Amino acid sequence: MFRKMALLKQNDEKLRSVIKSGRLVMPYYSTRGQECIPAAISVNLTKEDYICTIYRGTHDSLAKGVPVKLLWAELGGRSTGTCKGKGGPMHITHPESGVMVTTGIVGSTMPIANGLALASQLSGDGRVTIAYFGDGASNIGAFHESLNLASLWKLPVVFVCSNNQYAEHTRFDVGTAIDQVSKRAASYSMPGVTVDGNDPVKMCEVAREAIERARRGEGPTLIEAMTFRFHGHIFGDDDSYMGQGERAQRMDEDPYPRYRNWLIEQGHASEADLAAIEAAELADIDEALKFTLESPFPEVEEIYRDVYQDEVEPT
Repeated sequence: MFRKMALLKQNDEKLRSVIKSGRLVMPYYSTRGQECIPAAISVNLTKEDYICTIYRGTHDSLAKGVPVKLLWAELGGRSTGTCKGKGGPMHITHPESGVMVTTGIVGSTMPIANGLALASQLSGDGRVTIAYFGDGASNIGAFHESLNLASLWKLPVVFVCSNNQYAEHTRFDVGTAIDQVSKRAASYSMPGVTVDGNDPVKMCEVAREAIERARRGEGPTLIEAMTFRFHGHIFGDDDSYMGQGERAQRMDEDPYPRYRNWLIEQGHASEADLAAIEAAELADIDEALKFTLESPFPEVEEIYRDVYQDEVEPT
């Protein structure tokens, strides 16, 4: 989990630095502060398991195993990216690592995940599908429709709500008529649990139970992972809608150094061990940036490809 968290933290920091420097230009949705959730979930998944995530899901994709080089190239709009530079930051897709779709449509991960889970159920391949979404998406119709159907058919799917307290610019209690998203699970006869999403050990325990339950054929679980995003909805957001001092307080409670210190204090690793992991992950990120900057943009003709079943030649 620490290795994944180190990758996710440093990847976000490097991305924001590169955008500020002007070396890459893209919309970007920072995931800093939310590293524990996909790190803890992904260590309980196999390579063959699926995830569906949202545009704020760069960390989900990396944690599941998308190669750093290919992800960066896609973010940078290069032809060497996961979608040949045509998907960009909102559409990282890499079936080889189980990242089946990244979608820009709020809440759409859930019905897509149901489809994948149904296919697994019918084929008996043993795969589990994770549907990542935010607290704002729990208020749309697709959330309720998906949970109902998944429970009815006992699909091998786990719904993971990363509750970072804000739906774009709207505070959770302003837009949601219930104090915990997990309570809605009872309406659909499935387990619902709220967990500290900034505690990787607790997060891992809850994820393991839900994933094993799904794999046994016992149906879905709704996990509400409480967390906080350290930066605005989109890169450049001024955070003016947040409560005074709220962001600073949350950053003081950064889960990354807290877990890092815990690993050392409990004797699970030494400072040198963890520093070596961080250095290795940062080296991969630096190599990914170099690879991206040296990669070509897609040719103009590429716009006609991957649109229709039969390739259309430009006129």
